[in-house]
Amino acid sequence: MKTTLALVLSLAIACGCLHTWSVAQADEKNLEAQANAKKKPKKKKKVGPPKPLYDGEKIRALIITGGCCHNYIFQTYALASGVQKLANVEFQVVNVGGTGTAAEIDLYDNPQWNAEYDVVIHNECFAKTTNPEYIKKITSGHLTTPAVVVHCAMHSYRDAEIDDWRQFLGVTSRKHDHQSRYPVTVTEPEHYLMKTFPKDWVTPMDELYIIDKLWPSATTLATSVSEKDQSVHPVIWANDFQGTRVVGTTFGHTDDTFRDQTFIDLMAKAIVWASGKEEQAKY
Repeated sequence: MKTTLALVLSLAIACGCLHTWSVAQADEKNLEAQANAKKKPKKKKKVGPPKPLYDGEKIRALIITGGCCHNYIFQTYALASGVQKLANVEFQVVNVGGTGTAAEIDLYDNPQWNAEYDVVIHNECFAKTTNPEYIKKITSGHLTTPAVVVHCAMHSYRDAEIDDWRQFLGVTSRKHDHQSRYPVTVTEPEHYLMKTFPKDWVTPMDELYIIDKLWPSATTLATSVSEKDQSVHPVIWANDFQGTRVVGTTFGHTDDTFRDQTFIDLMAKAIVWASGKEEQAKY
C-alpha cells in the first residue's frame, strides 16, 4: 500500500447542523463565487523558506520499509521530515510485508514499479527471502533508478544464492557486531557526500555490520573499527550499479541514529547525490 508521507490527525466534531441547497441555489451560488473570484486579484501561493541544502526541482523519493527488528514507523517519519527541512524532496512510503524476516511484496509485480521516482530509499529487513526471480524484479528497477540503502537492507536477501542484490548494494554482509557508539573515519574527504561530514563523528548506539566483501564497483567513503577484533569495515560507501548511483550506510539500527543530525544530513545529501542533483545543491 502506497501512501504520501504527510501524516495528518483529524478530529471530526458533529455540530448537529445540516445545510441543504437545491441545484438551482447551488448553481446560483457557484456563479456568484466565480464572478467574485474574477473581481478579486488572485492571492499568491505561499512559498515556504528556501531549503538550505537543495531548493531545486522537487526530487520524487520512495521509501520502502518493513520487516523485522526495527522501529520503521518512527525511522520513516524521522528520516523524511528531517530531510524535508534540508532539501526539496517529496516522499511516498511503502511499508508492507509484516514484521518477520521473509516477505514478497506486491509492489514489485509491476514492471514499472520504479518509474515515478528519482530515487528509492531501501530501509527494509527481509533476510530469509530467497526467491531469485523476486529479487531480480527489484534490482532490474535499479538499472535506471538510483537508490539509498540503509542498515538492514544490507542483510535483506542475504540467504539468496544469487548475488544480484549484493552487487546492487555494493557490499556483502551477513552479520554484525554488538551495539556501541562507533567513531567514524572519513576516507574520501573530497567526495560530495563527505565534504561537509564531521571528521570526528561518533554514532549514537548502533550496530557495526561486518562487511565480507566490498564489490569492485563500490568506493568506501567512511569506515569504523570493530571493538571485537579491530577489523576495519566500510560504513558509508558509493556504488556504481551498472551506471546507476547507489549510496549505502550500515548504520541506522536505533531510533537515536535517526534523531542524529549528522545522520539526517547524510541522508539528505545521499538523496541529492544519488538523484544527480549535487551541482544544484548549496553545499
